[in-house]
Amino acid sequence: MLIYMVRHGQTDWNAESRLQGQKDIPLNETGRRQATGNGLALAEILGREAAIYDFVSSPLSRTRETMQRLRQAMELDPLSYRIDERLKEVSFGDWEGFTLPELKRRVPERIAARRVAKWDFIPPGPQAESYEILSWRVGAWLKDVRKPTVCVSHGGIIRALFKLLGEMDSDEAAAAAIPQDRILEVADGSIRWL
Repeated sequence: MLIYMVRHGQTDWNAESRLQGQKDIPLNETGRRQATGNGLALAEILGREAAIYDFVSSPLSRTRETMQRLRQAMELDPLSYRIDERLKEVSFGDWEGFTLPELKRRVPERIAARRVAKWDFIPPGPQAESYEILSWRVGAWLKDVRKPTVCVSHGGIIRALFKLLGEMDSDEAAAAAIPQDRILEVADGSIRWL
């Protein structure tokens, strides 16, 4: 197994530390630069081998734009990639759009409960998910990976990979910082930031 994982570039909500989840927030200028930078780095890493890779993205616009900018920087057709619904970010339900300090003022007991068991915590609202539920989607996608892959997704997806591949326990994975300007290499079950 060989996968290069890229988190989408920064959005204004990322910059404001808002829970973004599945809200379709576009990249900002920093995010666009990050996407192009990751594409240039991947072009160096993959070289001529890029043609054998499967390129797949979450369906959200911030990941699609990241993928398109990344592929353009690699001098590949920007639109020649596929979408996989299982790669959507974790849903924060009714909490999407809020910062944690805002939520702490509104529902301090729920934020305290999340702090105690972040991996298993499900926010309020329809379709809200825990990281554990998210990991079921990610695990199903991982089982379907059949060839070297470049994947553009989200911080939650990468956290789930850390847990699924045994690199971190659930508490560590839920709290892991996931940069937007680096590439994660998953090779034969081990993970490293490039």
